[in-house]
Amino acid sequence: MGSNSLTPPYTEPRLITIPAGEFLMGCDSGMADERPVHRVVLDSFSIGAFAVTNRLYSIFMDDTRKSLPPGFTDERFNDSDQPVTSVSWFDAVEYCEWLSQRTGKLCRLPIEAEWEMAARGGREGRLYTWGDDSPENQPGYLDSWRGGPEPVGKRPPNGFGLFDVSENVHEWCADWYDPRYYEKSPIENPPGPAFGTRRSSRGGSWRHQIKITRVAARSSLPPEFRYSDYGFRVAGSPV
Repeated sequence: MGSNSLTPPYTEPRLITIPAGEFLMGCDSGMADERPVHRVVLDSFSIGAFAVTNRLYSIFMDDTRKSLPPGFTDERFNDSDQPVTSVSWFDAVEYCEWLSQRTGKLCRLPIEAEWEMAARGGREGRLYTWGDDSPENQPGYLDSWRGGPEPVGKRPPNGFGLFDVSENVHEWCADWYDPRYYEKSPIENPPGPAFGTRRSSRGGSWRHQIKITRVAARSSLPPEFRYSDYGFRVAGSPV
């Protein structure tokens, strides 16, 4: 689905197929909700190479007459190639449902396990998408994210071809959030808790002191909240 380029005019997210496989999820040296490290087996799936951008979200808004997110009136957040921000979990799900109808292919938010497997890019056990070296040593680190998210795709992709997967904006996931879920998570295609009050999210944020997060780091937010450092990328069946 979608173009192999970020160059306009593109109208759908570019999806990358992640092959079926297994990996070690979590981090023993991370926060308590990242433990225990456990083996996860996933079916093949696809996930966006980029977070959904303002350009793509605009097509959705035009088609559904949905109201503008707050960021669309703020010059710090409304560049066409910046990730869309200030969208709730419900907004992200609604976009995925609309995209499914538009394309005839199932589109959805990724589960946490899919997000982490894709973010690792084949580097099992590493802290970051590139390895274990400090984020501050990454190219362009000191010159980026000064007042908002960067346009997507400015830094190199990870091993699977995903861009900005641990930086720029937090990304909504499908799961309810449970800080102790890893203690009881099933091995195969863990769907997340059956209920909760917060939805899981992954990835780093332009607002944080450290701008690029570890791939195992977890976060969450009530699903109705709209924050200027929250966006999403889509997932779906293999392409």
